[in-house]
Amino acid sequence: MRAFLFALLLLPGVTAPAAPRRPAQARAAAATPAAPRQKDAPFPPEVRRALESLVRAELAKGPHAGLSVGVLHGGMRWVAGYGYRDLAHKLPATPRTTYRMASITKSFTAVAVLQLVQEGKLDLDADIRTLVPTYPEKPWPITVRQLLGHLGGVPHYDGPESAENTRHVNTAGALALFADKELAAEPGTKFVYTTWGYNLLGAAVEKASGQGYGAYLKTHVFGPAGMRHAALDDYRTRDKQHALGYRQSKGQLVPSHYLDVSSRFAGGGTRASVEDLLAFGQAMLQHRLVPAGTARMMQASMSTREGQLTDYGMGFATYPLRGHYTVAHAGGQPETTSLLVMLPAEDVVIALATNLEGDAKRLRRVSTRIIETLLEDGRVRRDAHLADPVDAVVHEGLARLFTYGLSYHLWATRGPGALPEPGDLDEAFTQVSALLDRATVAQDPQVALGKVRAAHQPREGSLLIRVGAQMARTLETAKGPEKLREYPARGPLAFFTDYLAACEQVTCPAPRRFSESLQNDARHFDEVWQQAQVSELSRLRLDEVRDPEALWPALEAGTTGRALHPDYVEEMLRVAARYRRQGKHEEQLLWLERAVDLHPQSAQAREALAKAQGIVTQAPEVPAATAPRRATDGSSPVPDDAGLTPTSRPTLQRPQERAADQGG
Repeated sequence: MRAFLFALLLLPGVTAPAAPRRPAQARAAAATPAAPRQKDAPFPPEVRRALESLVRAELAKGPHAGLSVGVLHGGMRWVAGYGYRDLAHKLPATPRTTYRMASITKSFTAVAVLQLVQEGKLDLDADIRTLVPTYPEKPWPITVRQLLGHLGGVPHYDGPESAENTRHVNTAGALALFADKELAAEPGTKFVYTTWGYNLLGAAVEKASGQGYGAYLKTHVFGPAGMRHAALDDYRTRDKQHALGYRQSKGQLVPSHYLDVSSRFAGGGTRASVEDLLAFGQAMLQHRLVPAGTARMMQASMSTREGQLTDYGMGFATYPLRGHYTVAHAGGQPETTSLLVMLPAEDVVIALATNLEGDAKRLRRVSTRIIETLLEDGRVRRDAHLADPVDAVVHEGLARLFTYGLSYHLWATRGPGALPEPGDLDEAFTQVSALLDRATVAQDPQVALGKVRAAHQPREGSLLIRVGAQMARTLETAKGPEKLREYPARGPLAFFTDYLAACEQVTCPAPRRFSESLQNDARHFDEVWQQAQVSELSRLRLDEVRDPEALWPALEAGTTGRALHPDYVEEMLRVAARYRRQGKHEEQLLWLERAVDLHPQSAQAREALAKAQGIVTQAPEVPAATAPRRATDGSSPVPDDAGLTPTSRPTLQRPQERAADQGG
């Protein structure tokens, strides 16, 4: 931590000022106020300073309005506000500031549905028309379970006329906006993210409970969780603490378009503060809203009929991220961008909300840096860049063994999760050795990559999850439970090579030691990876350094001539963007050229350079071996702008940039 705090001294400043039970018992009576939550302790001063510095550094990278941040970890708490909730009147954003929650509303709705299931008032496998008979009959029945996981085939917004609602509507009016539209897919066959589908669930909550949707949330979700300022978002009832919304237009922040969110009431119609979001996350982790068995069901990824995981459970995106089992949701719509991240195995809740729409990438970066600070000794996460396509496939297999194996093991042993049945583990390890065999991969790297990326799926027997989790169990047995906490910072190669060493200690059966070829590949990768590290950038991103040019010699020395090295593309592009904003065109081009030189397989780097040079090209095809990887980059199938109306969506947003844990 000391090294991390020293590194933070190099970060640039920011100009905007900062303003300083059981479920049945918990959901007793509407008029009964929630019992005060037990006070969490503050983080140690050095951790608070680190968190404050990383947020300020991120805000310094581009225009912003207000941002409120909240973090809980193991009984410790930190909340803060930055910038303004009202730019014109210079009113500061604080932890008490309320924002539109957008699609985080879906998490609240899912809790309501599962509570009613627990009480026997609602059946997960009931046809939604038994609860909402005004919804027209479709070619196939649609179940409550399918709607919770966006597997019901109900479409999402399909144009301005269906999304830009400016009048207040009731439940019937909200359903009428999409009731006659055709399904986008046969239920159960395809993940189709949909706010309209969650409106159907909101109507089902009303039918099953006998209460209005907002009244039910207040009584059974917001009240028991201690969410004191959460409510349906209604312009007529907003208090003075609510943030005014802004969007970027021609480099300036201008007021957001008007949108009445009653039309998306159960899929994106609430408001709350980050303090409320922390309370909700804490209540979920402590199983005060739903019991542990229900939480497990909500946090487990659902799958299509063909056995493909969707990375979405019931009301939450859910996926492994660098060995952390992540449960999250976020939202984007006019006036807001929001993000809630929970790590059940590590007892972490992160809540972020801003009144600048289209700001999802920044919120994801802040949440990543918070996790690095709290759980990874401040070390920066970087994917690996590999020049050789065979190396890229083998390395990705190792990375997926690590992230799926460690995260699922921790979720099952420290959280409410469950692992797939282990089956014949000796055979499973043998299959992984064959899957990552260098000679086999070389025959067709693209085909081999497709098999690697599918090997965690239920239809493939959850192979990588089963094998990776057994590796984590072995490491825990040989080295102790605390050892597992090191690997999110140390990465997949350390996980694999330490496992091989542990097998000597606990005498693993021969098949579980993997093939000699794979052992050699892993050890070689690990050696080259260590040589390629730039010590000055272990706890800093390149774009966070005051003078990146001073670090270029070390960066060049660590990467040039090495077939495996950390991927610096995103950081180098942000350095180039900084120079562009400063009017330094030559420096911008220099850093873009360097990004291409160090990462010749990166379509993103080549496209950015061509654009800066004024060359109009189609977006280059991304080679299979370097395409975005959901298992390691923390993305989900839900686009950042799912809740933004077409006229308010950010422009020039490439498809590969629109992957996150959220919607609208």
